[in-house]
Amino acid sequence: MKRTKIKELLSTTPTGQPVTVQGWVRTFRNNQFISINDGSTIQNIQAVIDFTATDEALLKRITTGACISVSGDLIASLGKGQAVEVKVKELTILGDCDAEAYPLQLKNRPSLEYLREIAHLRSRTNTFGAVMRVRHAMAYAIHKFFNDRGFTYVHTPVITGSDAEGAGAMFKVTTLDLNKLPKNEAGHIDYKEDFFGRETNLTVSGQLEGETYALALGDIYTFGPTFRAENSNTTRHLAEFWMIEPEMAFYELADNMELAEAFLKFLCKYALDNCADDLEFLNKRAQEEDAGKPQEQRSELGLIDRLKFIVENDFQRLSYTEAIDILKNSNPNKKKKFQYLIENWGVDLQSEHERYLVEKHFKKPVILYNYPAEIKAFYMRQNEDGKTVAAMDVLFPGIGEIIGGSQREERYDRLVKRVNELGLPEKELWWYLDLRKFGSAPHSGFGLGFERLMLFVTGMTNIRDVIPFPRFPGSAEF
Repeated sequence: MKRTKIKELLSTTPTGQPVTVQGWVRTFRNNQFISINDGSTIQNIQAVIDFTATDEALLKRITTGACISVSGDLIASLGKGQAVEVKVKELTILGDCDAEAYPLQLKNRPSLEYLREIAHLRSRTNTFGAVMRVRHAMAYAIHKFFNDRGFTYVHTPVITGSDAEGAGAMFKVTTLDLNKLPKNEAGHIDYKEDFFGRETNLTVSGQLEGETYALALGDIYTFGPTFRAENSNTTRHLAEFWMIEPEMAFYELADNMELAEAFLKFLCKYALDNCADDLEFLNKRAQEEDAGKPQEQRSELGLIDRLKFIVENDFQRLSYTEAIDILKNSNPNKKKKFQYLIENWGVDLQSEHERYLVEKHFKKPVILYNYPAEIKAFYMRQNEDGKTVAAMDVLFPGIGEIIGGSQREERYDRLVKRVNELGLPEKELWWYLDLRKFGSAPHSGFGLGFERLMLFVTGMTNIRDVIPFPRFPGSAEF
């Protein structure tokens, strides 16, 4: 008989109809009650076996982690916590699991740190099953949002010869023999002998390439892996992560802010509407984790309330200059409670400042715009005041900045001047500068780190726990 997913069975009216369930054993109690999960939902289904009519050797093989197939009748459950259960007529072991050696023992709730060491098995826990189902839902929602608005999905290259951010922390790509590197006359590595005939890296952003297609197709977006070789061992950094980067021709800064707000509201609402069971579990998990923290470190809003906070509130827009005034005159700044005190215009805001604006001052999501040019990237459009650029950051409760973007500098002379001021290699950016010579147009875009979004939507506190196989300094095990 064809297998039916547990998610479907749990919403089926039981009439004694024959069904087949296949999945992994979570628990086996009293030699009679088998709790099975197949990954389609966080909920398990109970299968009841007649142990008096079942071979004892087979019963011993029904262990936590074993993969089984059961066929029987779907009936109303007499037990608490479930509406239906399967009265087993036939049971087959598809994959044995040595209960003594199995790393996921139910007696002790494994720590997230331990689960990172067994990333090939952590997907079988309730926590990671929930996180990955939400991750799938968010990926689908991202594509749906842009597709429904007529955007074109563009695959930008993973291997690139340019550094979009000018950060320099990039992974090099080469086929040269590292034990026998060719050198040129100056004694430097001769990349002309490399596969691409030049120095190449893994991309830190698809933005620059995305702009080339926005200036031909109008509205485009990228959604793919990006790489940063920063030696950052923190709960907020990964060496490999995914980025969503829309680029829109004929958009000015205000249009960019409107799109970013609509995008984030759509994603949060989609999660609330389509991930209810998983969010309930993750919300409870976050509350338990919060209970062990000092009062001042606990979240003011629960996970589900945070998502509703985004959906139900219009985002507050204010300039960087206005934000600095608010922060300079705030109690935490006056009483020196900020770790980084705000004294002068021009400083880069920290997470504590961003969260103060969102959580304490406005009590709503915030979009800051018109940042000092000195703390922003070369490609951002220069404002007429000569000090600021048309940049914007979207700030969320709990995490601070979630989206960064800007109107791009479309004027050739201004962009070339800025490139030279920052000492960037004009020769390597020739194709990007060309866009400003041949039919340039006002255009804007922003970037959303997918894993940063996932932290917000799932309530997880470490970015390594919202991606299937995290890459960070010293770790590329799986």
